[in-house]
Amino acid sequence: MDRKWKWVLSSGALLVIFLGRMTTALEVPLDPKVLEGLPQPPTITHQSPKDFIIDPRENILIYCEAKGKPHPSFSWTRNGTHFDVEKDSKVLMKPSSGTLVIDISGEKAEAYEGIYQCTARNEHGTAVSNNIVIRQSRSPLWSKERKEAIMVQVGVSLVLQCRPPAGLPPPIIFWMDNNFQRLPQNTRVSQALNGDLYFSNVLLDDTRNDYICYARFPHTQTIQQKQPITVKVLDMDAINETVAAMYNYTNNLFVDSPSGERRPSFMAPLGRSSTQMALRGGVLELECIAEGLPTPEVSWYKESGDLPSSRMSFHNFQKTLKIADVMEADAGDYRCTAKNSLGSAHHTIKVNVKAAPFWISAPRNLILAPKETGILTCRVSGDPKPQIAWSVNGVPVEDSPKDMSRKVEDDTVILSDVQTGSSAVYQCNASNEFGYLLANAFVNVLAEAPRVLTPPNNVYQVITNNPAFLDCASFGSPIPTITWFKDSQTSILNRDPYVIHNNGTLEINVAQSLNSGKYTCIASNNLGTKENHVYLEVKEPTRILAQPEYMVVQRNRKAVFECKVKHDPTLIPTMNWLKDNGELPDDERFLVDTDSLTINDVTEEDEGTYTCVMNTTLDQDSASAMLTVVEEPDPPTDLELTDQRERSVQLTWIPGDEHNSPTQKFLVQYEDLLHQAGVWHNLTEEEGTKTTAHLDLSPYAYYSFRVLALNHVGYSQPSQPSRQYRTNPAAPDVNPTDVQGVGTEHNNLVISWKELTGLQSNGPGLQYKVNWRQKDVEEDWSSETVANASKYVVSGTPTFVPYEVKVQAVNDYGNGPAPEAVVGYSGEDVPMSAPESVQVLVQNGTLAEVHWEPVLTSMVRGRLQGYKVSYWRERSLHQAEAQQEEQQVLAFSGNRTDGRLPGLKPYSLYTLNIRVVNGKGEGPLSPNHNFETPEGVPGPPSFLRIKNTNMDSLTLEWGPPQDNNGRLTGYTLKYQPVNNSNELGPVEEMTFPANETTITLADLKYSTRYKFYFNAKTIKGSGPTITEEAITIMDEAMKSNQVDLATQGWFIGLMCAIALLILVLLIICFIKRNKGGKYPVKEKEDAHQDPEIQPMKDDDGTFGEYSDTEDHKPLKGSRTPSNGTVKRDDSDDSLVDYGEGGDGQFNEDGSFIGQYSGKKEKDTHEGNESSEAPSPVNAMNSFV
Repeated sequence: MDRKWKWVLSSGALLVIFLGRMTTALEVPLDPKVLEGLPQPPTITHQSPKDFIIDPRENILIYCEAKGKPHPSFSWTRNGTHFDVEKDSKVLMKPSSGTLVIDISGEKAEAYEGIYQCTARNEHGTAVSNNIVIRQSRSPLWSKERKEAIMVQVGVSLVLQCRPPAGLPPPIIFWMDNNFQRLPQNTRVSQALNGDLYFSNVLLDDTRNDYICYARFPHTQTIQQKQPITVKVLDMDAINETVAAMYNYTNNLFVDSPSGERRPSFMAPLGRSSTQMALRGGVLELECIAEGLPTPEVSWYKESGDLPSSRMSFHNFQKTLKIADVMEADAGDYRCTAKNSLGSAHHTIKVNVKAAPFWISAPRNLILAPKETGILTCRVSGDPKPQIAWSVNGVPVEDSPKDMSRKVEDDTVILSDVQTGSSAVYQCNASNEFGYLLANAFVNVLAEAPRVLTPPNNVYQVITNNPAFLDCASFGSPIPTITWFKDSQTSILNRDPYVIHNNGTLEINVAQSLNSGKYTCIASNNLGTKENHVYLEVKEPTRILAQPEYMVVQRNRKAVFECKVKHDPTLIPTMNWLKDNGELPDDERFLVDTDSLTINDVTEEDEGTYTCVMNTTLDQDSASAMLTVVEEPDPPTDLELTDQRERSVQLTWIPGDEHNSPTQKFLVQYEDLLHQAGVWHNLTEEEGTKTTAHLDLSPYAYYSFRVLALNHVGYSQPSQPSRQYRTNPAAPDVNPTDVQGVGTEHNNLVISWKELTGLQSNGPGLQYKVNWRQKDVEEDWSSETVANASKYVVSGTPTFVPYEVKVQAVNDYGNGPAPEAVVGYSGEDVPMSAPESVQVLVQNGTLAEVHWEPVLTSMVRGRLQGYKVSYWRERSLHQAEAQQEEQQVLAFSGNRTDGRLPGLKPYSLYTLNIRVVNGKGEGPLSPNHNFETPEGVPGPPSFLRIKNTNMDSLTLEWGPPQDNNGRLTGYTLKYQPVNNSNELGPVEEMTFPANETTITLADLKYSTRYKFYFNAKTIKGSGPTITEEAITIMDEAMKSNQVDLATQGWFIGLMCAIALLILVLLIICFIKRNKGGKYPVKEKEDAHQDPEIQPMKDDDGTFGEYSDTEDHKPLKGSRTPSNGTVKRDDSDDSLVDYGEGGDGQFNEDGSFIGQYSGKKEKDTHEGNESSEAPSPVNAMNSFV
């Protein structure tokens, strides 16, 4: 809503909205309780029609009913004079009514024909009925007449006249034969509006003697029959001149009309134009009947505008134009055109529209209070313009007593300053030559206090954003003023969002929830006040939140339509599902749930539009979706073979039903009954829009074809096979494929190929002609012909020499195309020599490069695969005795002359040899070659133990590294204290010679935790560090002076509080850890650095804080991982970068696919567990 209104006025003042007085429109309410005490002039409530045609076999019933207070009395006039009902024993007036019942038994009905008018009067006025014209229905007989045969020549036009007797009402005309069968009608033969039967041209078949016109009189339900008419159609060309001359003197032979082919002309109406009149509101029927040969066709159009399509219809084979509910705009010129192959004819009908009087505004009853003013209006129209005459209580105004308060001006009567007792009934009569209108309107002068007619405490319910109408129907004289209040205190203004209508109804344009509440309407005039209370409830609208969606479902599957609805909780919803706007089928497959419709095992009959309709007592919402059922297409039918040739044929078919899923493609398959009966092969595919395929065929085959259709769902079933189509044999079109020459022994060559299929053989007697010769040698081709084989072995060949080979297909009808030669090699043998000039270049302690001279190609004796390098560690250089380790092999593919050897151990003696590899195997080994690796950093010490822990000293014991990787030069020890807040103290550093394995540290602080870092050194540097922790013990004197705190109450309470605090902290830490955050100890760990590289503080030379979460966990940055694994030096290299394993295989192209194999030494050494007693800090960290 664009504007916001405050409805509650801060002052609470009452603003009364007065309705304007409706002195010209107040009507007496129909409420019987209200009517009981109100005087009212008479009102005609029921009367017979103006033109009343009676059946002479039944009593005459002329209606006249009226109401009024007091009840009116009735009288009648007949033909303008008083009709004394009591004097005629055949006439009875019903009690409390003016209805006449006339008993015509034994009397003629004609005696009571005439113009009747009823008068109803009481002390407040007189009302009169229409003039009721009583006429007896009539169905007279046809006059006797003798009909002679009508003889006409073929092709002329003809009219058979009916001329029925005049009846009341006019009869209904139709033509039948002696068997009471309607005569057939068409564009050539048709019945006109006047009942005559028109022939545009006659045929020999029109000869018959039973053309009978019937007239049915609807009131008496009688049918009158005219004498049969005989028509004889003569073919004058078949009659000799004598007979023709005789007939020319016969009066009954009509030859006025030409008999040959001719242009159309009109039989009715005659001439080029005519005029017709129609009355407004009636039915206009225009007719044009034409003759001609061939039979003309009739068409219509309006010259001055378009035909009224909504009210227009054609009848009688376009010969009659019918316009219903005629309007003034239908006047004009209508042209009908008759046309045949020889020309056309036109006729114009000028239509004039006249109008009997019709109401624009009929006079309405007036309820006036004394001294009020009222107006009666009688507005009518017609053509010609109607004349208006006023009467008072049935007496013309000019003949009634003078009344100074009454003024008559044409169609208006003005009543001013009316007085009590001046009630009357006024009649307005409007007439012209086509009819009249008569209306009664009373003026009732009343003085009545207000009455509210709307029942009290009505509850109105409306949906949000819809208009709400609260009724306050009232009655009073003067007309009461209506005032509305909300919640008994807020006056309602006649402005947005409220509208107070003239009848007292309060309208809320767009109702909202805040409009709910109690409303009071007050009706007041100068005689009193009356109030009434009603209630408005504004409800939430019913809305479909999740609408059903368009579904495409395969046949026999399930379809589910969702329909989730939101509605006002105080309203009871009803869900209803419709299919194509009708009820769902009575089928157990349809399952209706609270918010869904499920259709199981969908069939084609389930297709359609499904609508969910949610109804409440106030509103509804609906949503629709379509269901389309799809399935595999039906198989194609009517397979036909056309354009048959030696190597091709054209296949056509008719597609099957697509079942709502367009065909994507057609698959053509074939079966070869000669070579592979019962097996179907794919031949070709065609687009889904095609129904023909050109098929290329092979010779010497017995074909049958079938077609499958594919849509989105899948393939159809195969069609029925086509008839068999046989092709003649021929020489092969192709040769074998995949021809190869490979030796399996050092002195042979195996030539192999892929055999042709039966369909590729093209004929009987298939064989293979195998040809070979040594490449680059001047010699002829050797050949051999084999059958039913896929290889041929040539023996006695030199070792590993190239050969040219080719294979050609032949059959009983000739040879295949000339084959292309393929180069192959005879068999290989193992190499005869080893690589020479082997050299090793040592890069560092873990990497070396090996170089060699390649083996000559002639000595390889096969396809070179690569070289294999075998190497192994003899011993460490500081050990005198050999400790040979498992041999490792690296393979280098191709014609390589060097390779890299990774993963060596420093300070060691190695031995290697090399051999060449071909497809047959490995060649001899080269002589062994020795090389040494330089020193490297040592491994970690094998262990670090802490013993003899005292108050201010402890003893450290260690073992040398298992991998010295050189000559040890000594050990380095670093240690530092850790206080209770995990802060690290200053670092102390000590070095020891290589031959020492223990040390005792003195001058330590008692009851203090220490962290120790220990590693070994060579001339290349320090190795990985191992760590340990220990705590010095407490002073004995301090122990003796201590009180047993465990027995002190304050200590117990303090410990409980600390435990509770720690528990809270643990919970907080656990929550932060789950959220991915860091708790303070973790942050301190992250901040801690390796003591070897951590910068020292400027003031005391100490490290930062220390944290530990597990027993014996090394500080962050320690070089020894927690699992004891020693990381390799940076010189270690991956095998991927250098070579492959020893047991590798070679590809056919000479590349080598190898594996690295060798014994993997254990690089980790587990240290001994710390011998220290667990500290409280360690215990807590372990708990965390």
